[in-house]
Amino acid sequence: MCKGVAITGMGAISAIGNNVQENYDALISGKIGISKISKIDTVHKDDIMVGEIEMTNAELKKQLGIATEEAISRTALLAMLAADEALSQAGITDVNDCETGLISGTTVGGMDQSEKYYFEYFDSDKNWGHINGLHAGDSTQKLAAHLGLAESFVSTISTACSSAANAIMLGARMIKSGQLDRVIVGGTDSLSKFTINGFKTLMIQSDTYNTPFDDERKGLNLGEAAAYIILESDKIVERNKREVLAYVKGYGNANDAFHQTASSENGDGAVLAMEKAFQVSGLNPSDIDYVNAHGTATPNNDLSEGRALLRTFGKNVPEFSSTKAFTGHTLAVAGGIEAVYSVLALQNNIIYPNLNFKTPMKEFNLLPQTTVKQKELRNVLSNSFGFGGNCSTLIFSKEA
Repeated sequence: MCKGVAITGMGAISAIGNNVQENYDALISGKIGISKISKIDTVHKDDIMVGEIEMTNAELKKQLGIATEEAISRTALLAMLAADEALSQAGITDVNDCETGLISGTTVGGMDQSEKYYFEYFDSDKNWGHINGLHAGDSTQKLAAHLGLAESFVSTISTACSSAANAIMLGARMIKSGQLDRVIVGGTDSLSKFTINGFKTLMIQSDTYNTPFDDERKGLNLGEAAAYIILESDKIVERNKREVLAYVKGYGNANDAFHQTASSENGDGAVLAMEKAFQVSGLNPSDIDYVNAHGTATPNNDLSEGRALLRTFGKNVPEFSSTKAFTGHTLAVAGGIEAVYSVLALQNNIIYPNLNFKTPMKEFNLLPQTTVKQKELRNVLSNSFGFGGNCSTLIFSKEA
């Protein structure tokens, strides 16, 4: 049995950076990636703000060495770029040198490509080959092929906004049980008309910068991103003399079974997820030095999560902040990109600012960290809560 689940590599691309270092630089300098829509032809482009990645599909393909005419979703392209960086940082040149798996979370899948042909659906003369790339697993399959993974465990998780967190959780469990030696885990989602229209219908998108945990919050900004981390067993770490960035110490998943899209007002699922993560890790709430909150800036989430934090930590809620004011809500990738941010926080002993906060919520006396703060960190807790009540919590630590 593996004692510690080590993180040996990370890769990320988001609205605030095309790699991990650029993301970190933006987080500590206060550079945000929220803007008006520029790359999607939607009637809502002047109504809302989003977190867009600057690189076009053509630029992504060029960097990846993919023929420009090849039909491939933006979701898959982003995944390839982030996973390549993670493997490179880990120093992995042969991805098949041990039992290696891939677990990727997504919600958009290939919709960014298929939706272009919506109004031409009944034209029998059209080539409908792009439909084959619509399903969520397509981006995972393309990523596995890009990485050169041979016969191995490859799986896709789609549990809305907790997808990448659940991918990390499953990967950690498979390493601890000895089923795999290494797992590439995370998630990828591009912006699409489908998600923009869907969240517009829910009336939870903001027409300005999102303001997590602020009493005047108006809603979220959708974002796009991809983020992957490399998990390796202690056997592989010792064999290859890997530098360990951090450890996946604890994890928990629960469902508050309350509503299709809303969290329960008292955060029942969130509390259960955090409690399970503590049980797995062997840590106590008092051991947590920083909470990277889900913090979507929607009226429902921030109230529910705030109450869950109070129920879990009591009067001693540690410093917390939401980084979604930087990137927007990246849906399936949220737990992945924020896992990268959590590890960076541990490495640099830094707490990120909760941008745009002005007015405390009237329901409780909780104030997020609003400026960059230097603090010795040992354990960071990260929350990711998805539609359908799917709540997940991860704990990252400096020690196994």
